[in-house]
Amino acid sequence: MNNTTRVLLAAVLCTAAVACSKKVKETPVAETTPPPAQTEQPATSGVYGPADLDTDACLRQRVVYFDFDQDTLRPEFQAIVGCHAKYLRDRPSSRMTLEGHADERGSREYNLGLGERRGNAVSSAIQANGGSGSQITVTSYGEERPVCTDSNEDCWAKNRRVEIVYTAK
Repeated sequence: MNNTTRVLLAAVLCTAAVACSKKVKETPVAETTPPPAQTEQPATSGVYGPADLDTDACLRQRVVYFDFDQDTLRPEFQAIVGCHAKYLRDRPSSRMTLEGHADERGSREYNLGLGERRGNAVSSAIQANGGSGSQITVTSYGEERPVCTDSNEDCWAKNRRVEIVYTAK
């Protein structure tokens, strides 16, 4: 295991520990990023099947958003990552591609690297939750595939993401 992987794994574990710690009531701040994804658990406690990708509320959430110039998984996406890890555990023949993206700020090369780091952060979190690394491929598109083309914070926040794409085997 190389140092980058160790650092990412340590960051994911620290984030998980913070997410599980006692919550302190905070003063609301104006939100400039997309709304946090729902964190529902699977409808049943049983094994995920192929149809669950389209019917389970947690598995339908396939976009993980990031803060500006960051590749650290935000706490509100931990449950979603856990659902996708459980799906991979339950369906060993399933494969996914994690597509990393960045907003338009920064050089093309920097944004490609940032997209890859974001994809690797999600991959590490899925593996930390029991998913297999052999089922995951990480690809970076950097700033090349924006979902929003305006030059403002709301739009940039939508472009700082990792998309979880399931591929057939």
